Amino acid sequence: MSRQQQWTGWGQAQQAEQHYLIEPRYLAGGGDLRHVSEFLRASGWKDITRKSGTTLAFDSPDQMVRVAYQPPGGWQIHGAAQGHQPAWQVTLTPQTPVEIVAGLTDALTKPRSAHAPNVWAPLTEKSWSMQQDDYFVAQSPDRHAVVQYVKAGGDGSQDHWWVGARNEHGPVWNVQATASTPLNLMQSLTTALADPEPVMRPRGHVPLSNRIRVTSVSVRPDQLGAWQQARLSAARAATWGRNWVSSRARTSKAPGYARTR
Repeated sequence: MSRQQQWTGWGQAQQAEQHYLIEPRYLAGGGDLRHVSEFLRASGWKDITRKSGTTLAFDSPDQMVRVAYQPPGGWQIHGAAQGHQPAWQVTLTPQTPVEIVAGLTDALTKPRSAHAPNVWAPLTEKSWSMQQDDYFVAQSPDRHAVVQYVKAGGDGSQDHWWVGARNEHGPVWNVQATASTPLNLMQSLTTALADPEPVMRPRGHVPLSNRIRVTSVSVRPDQLGAWQQARLSAARAATWGRNWVSSRARTSKAPGYARTR
């Protein structure tokens, strides 16, 4: 390096970029797919995007669940039958906010809680109204988002979950899930849906709607990177912990390590 050249790396001030905090989150628009995909990758899921022919596709470590994204259809999540759990499917249209999608997909990477799941509890805790007629329905306080369990009659094979949001221009996004979808996943979805925290969108990605509240913020790229890395680091740490416990369990069952009374 000649003496005339100047180092342009460390110490160079990063210029803040305009971003926007949007609430309610269910009217914030789709967002960055990497919010979902990079968490799955950090959680040990296998990226099969290239051979699947879709925009994005991941298989769970046990190959029992696939998460895929392909416009114009949006998100497709399939769970294979396993033990007493029948096969299940969830579809989410493209404008479903990624933070709400992640409510479900993040839960796929974690052990189930010992407590019985309650899909409605996160909604009633945030003052959503509940009605019961031919189906169960919860509606957000501003009446722009709905969660329904639709009973289609007959043997129940056509029963399903329906979640959606609309603004003054009409429907924005919706989620449909088979009745066989594990309830812990649906509870994680409604928890993310009812979360009052705003979500961030960059310039040019703010929906045109008078039903949202927007706060302008200036954010440096390194700040954004640090927030994203914190989320991924948590996923990697949790995955490492589960793998370590699983490895210890296998070792303790090995003949050479059998415990004696």
